[in-house]
Amino acid sequence: MDTPDTASLMERILYEVKRVVVGQDKFLERVMVAMLAQGHLLVEGVPGLAKTITVKTLATTLRGSFKRIQFTPDLVPADLVGTRIYNQKTGDFSTSLGPVFANLLLADEINRAPAKVQSALLEVMQERQVTIAGETHKVPSPFLVMATQNPIETEGTYPLPEAQVDRFMMKVVVGYPSEEEEFVIVQRVTGDPAVVTPVVSTGQLGELQMECRKVYVDPSLMQYAVKLVSATREPARHGLPDLSKFISFGASPRATIGLIEGARAMAMLRGRSYALPEDVVDLVPDVLRHRLVLSYEALAEGLSPDQIVSQIVSKVPKPDKPMANERNNG
Repeated sequence: MDTPDTASLMERILYEVKRVVVGQDKFLERVMVAMLAQGHLLVEGVPGLAKTITVKTLATTLRGSFKRIQFTPDLVPADLVGTRIYNQKTGDFSTSLGPVFANLLLADEINRAPAKVQSALLEVMQERQVTIAGETHKVPSPFLVMATQNPIETEGTYPLPEAQVDRFMMKVVVGYPSEEEEFVIVQRVTGDPAVVTPVVSTGQLGELQMECRKVYVDPSLMQYAVKLVSATREPARHGLPDLSKFISFGASPRATIGLIEGARAMAMLRGRSYALPEDVVDLVPDVLRHRLVLSYEALAEGLSPDQIVSQIVSKVPKPDKPMANERNNG
């Protein structure tokens, strides 16, 4: 499967999703990137912005299984991963697997669940397996967790620990639709429901993911990603001494890996077999915004992670066009 084929296949998936979901282009693109790069997605947005319907529609186009878990304060880990059930007739225990055993898992309002439940999800996200009563069960492949957070309400919520937030490849902020988009949304929702056609199988998606790992990334581009992430830890070394007082903790190496994996997927979506600096730059805010721990000074001055990230991007020099020669020959 060569890359142009892949791009057209991803376009067909997007086309099907867009028959149901209006607008949200950037959000949909990020979902596709996460899917190809085998990363998980944290989505922040107020209720009613088609987050659930996007994942559900996507699962249909992939002929994959979809499960949604509504996180609540009284949830226990067994509600998520499953449990052992005693059968009175046979006197045996059988394992009942939980809703995490799906290709696409939507963890709705993830910050409403207590730490115990969050850590249960953490194992699934990292290891792609679940341990129930000493037995290990692998989740189906491909496996993508998309967790949502509502930015409005903080009452009765448990902030996600840094270790868990770091497991998410990207954090995407979903905004309100424009008036034109909202008009189309109302038309669609109140009209006949669109029928979504499956485009690829989960097996084909697995092949696409393997294909994604083969996208060429120039060493200068990797160096660029390393510098961007390093600038969140030691801003002064990268010519940003003023930022040091605003960042308590910078991003981990997972951010650098996320940038490169994401850039590969982005290049693939754009029909290329090699990544360019703009593929990395486009993803920097999504990969870094949830990984920065801001200091009290930053909060007092009303600085957001996005503002700090944009300062870093403008300061760290981009590599000269890597792969330019290959493009001219191609």
